[in-house]
Amino acid sequence: MKKIFIAILFTIFSLNAFAQSVPGAIYEVVNSKRVPLPFSQVFWIEKGTLVEADAEGRFSIDLQGAKEATLVATYIGYNKDTLNYTQGVEFIEFILSGDNTLTDAVVVGRQAGNYLSKMPPVKTEVITAAGICKLACCNLAESFENSASVTVGYSDAITGSKQIKLLGLSGIYTQMQDENRPVMRGLTSPFGLSYVPGQWLESIQIAKGPSSVLNGNEAITGQINMEYKKPTDEKPFFLNLFGSSHSQVEGNVISSLQLNPKWSTIILGHYSKKLDSHDNNKDGFRDEPLAQQINLANRWLYADPNGLQVKFGFQFVKDDREGGEMDYKKGSTDSWGSVIDNQLFNAYTKIGIPLDEEQTQSLALFLDYSDYISNSNYWIRNYTGAQQSLFANFMYQNMSSENHHYTVGLTAKRDTVRERVASVSSNTTITTINKAKFDRLESVVGVFGEYTYLNGEKLSLVTGLRAEYSSLYGFMIAPRLNFKYTFTEDLIMRLSGGRGMRTPSIIADNIGILSSNYKFNIKDNDWGVEDAWTVGGNLTGYLNIGAGENSYLSFDYFYTNFQNQVIVDQDLLQYNISIYNLDGQAYTHTYQLDFTVDPIERFNVTATLRYTDAKVTLEGRGLVERPMTSKYKAVLNLQYALPMNKWIFDFTAQLNGPMKLLSFMESPNGTEYSPAYPMLFAQVTKKFRNFDIYIGGENLTNYTQKNAIIKADDPFNKGFNASLVWGPLSGIKVYGGIRLTIWK
Repeated sequence: MKKIFIAILFTIFSLNAFAQSVPGAIYEVVNSKRVPLPFSQVFWIEKGTLVEADAEGRFSIDLQGAKEATLVATYIGYNKDTLNYTQGVEFIEFILSGDNTLTDAVVVGRQAGNYLSKMPPVKTEVITAAGICKLACCNLAESFENSASVTVGYSDAITGSKQIKLLGLSGIYTQMQDENRPVMRGLTSPFGLSYVPGQWLESIQIAKGPSSVLNGNEAITGQINMEYKKPTDEKPFFLNLFGSSHSQVEGNVISSLQLNPKWSTIILGHYSKKLDSHDNNKDGFRDEPLAQQINLANRWLYADPNGLQVKFGFQFVKDDREGGEMDYKKGSTDSWGSVIDNQLFNAYTKIGIPLDEEQTQSLALFLDYSDYISNSNYWIRNYTGAQQSLFANFMYQNMSSENHHYTVGLTAKRDTVRERVASVSSNTTITTINKAKFDRLESVVGVFGEYTYLNGEKLSLVTGLRAEYSSLYGFMIAPRLNFKYTFTEDLIMRLSGGRGMRTPSIIADNIGILSSNYKFNIKDNDWGVEDAWTVGGNLTGYLNIGAGENSYLSFDYFYTNFQNQVIVDQDLLQYNISIYNLDGQAYTHTYQLDFTVDPIERFNVTATLRYTDAKVTLEGRGLVERPMTSKYKAVLNLQYALPMNKWIFDFTAQLNGPMKLLSFMESPNGTEYSPAYPMLFAQVTKKFRNFDIYIGGENLTNYTQKNAIIKADDPFNKGFNASLVWGPLSGIKVYGGIRLTIWK
């Protein structure tokens, strides 16, 4: 009842600053009739925003409250069309004409699945809706399989929790954002990626480095922002049904409704279930847990012609999982198993008020409330976690000068966190009693400012500072700097650097350690804030080769240096998980090379190679290679489409590099490293007028990590450990599905 009351309050008092989605369509005229141009594109020149029309030529573009905008529509073999949008226009319409010479045409082809945005001062990799659909993408974690920037893996061999790594470090050091609103903080991070269905997303933006200070100081390795499908989408009904050979079924329902010229809403529903157990590697344990998830969300948009804008909404998630031995049943003590029961409720609002007719000055207020509860059992060990969080951001933005923009604001947040672990056993092998609690109440207030200097398209400089006072850690200062210089239209350099800090959640940040019988050896009571500096840069050259204008070669380098970090060490004491503060150095060097080209029309080739050099100081061993961190990853993605995109063929190959293993782990190749291994993905999509049918396969080489669970044949032994995963746990998976869209 309390949660419903909070949702009602958010609904009544919410306003939003930044969304102004306007629908439109792109046509050609044939025999005096308008014919849609499917998958044509619209580019917003001032902001560098690119959107793709659907199979019926319809699109929706978020103009972010702009009073005026220059929009360009393009399509293969057609002259581009430019129009000047003015606020108040309710529908945008382009009529393109063919041009056999193609002299003035912009050859863009289909919307790229992944591309680098030219505009931002921070290098930003964009995964579009087309990129999300290249794979099954049941949830956010699976959306990164085509990206070498982000590595996805299981946290353990029991829970099915997937986690990411960016710049060679755990995803807890990446700030996750829902349309620029911080999410997946604290206890929600272990399973948060699975609470974002891929079909709900419009795009994903990956920015490496500390980036902006506007939404907090928690970004250390980067920021990942998710753009959801909008209330103004021209889709009253969307349905996605999915099934796989691993006994997984899933359904997504989305409905965007335009109630009147000012009000619109979108309803999002998700249900998934793992129906049966599988044991591909024959170790007696389920490769994936039995699971059921119910996920509901409702988002609202209010847009007044005077510039006042509203966005608010809520989400509720119920997630149940049961993993462990094949014959494990809930409540059984005769088999090793785990039962996880998670619930999440989130409500948010944004308030935006323009202060002048040109909307160059504005006020914005962000409010976010979340309530998360986790009750879990891992054989003899019980884990309970609860977190209530409130986040508020108030800012003033001034863009009255063409060259100088600035934003200043106030921030406040409050986290009430309880983490408790208790394990008691009367088993003759394990006679330990292990109890620990990690509770905290942290209140933070602060101020921030960000200044942007623009010199046309030649140079941009963004510098920011956030100063906060924490009730637990005192004053914290986070400076940030981002610089972009355009040598030529086709050669761009970016530099960035800054400081990031985050409050650790000891168990949730390392949820996999619960999937073992090891004791906790807690060496510090005062963890301190995790604190690191990241600096780096990028050089991107756009190439005049191939059949399109999207070819580029890009090189990245980033360096992260920790001042303090919580170390979870399984190699210090036998059958112990030692937890202590860093005493010494911890750093990571990351290098990445990206290349993409369209050799011929409708055929895209993208290749990426990333190399990571990570070191950390461990007690008693000094500065060593960071364990369980992949040294390199290579990705090759090929996509070919027939004319009009009637058939689309996708193929992705990965080569995952070796990891330094812990001293007691066995490697198949007899060394102290895990072997390099390949992963292959393929998908074929057939598009019809109102629906798509797709079939595909994952891990087509059927490669799995052998002996992923230590002592799997004796799970009640004190040496049992399922928390050390370096490779895939499930074998080949075949899947299929259908996407049905009904347009207005």
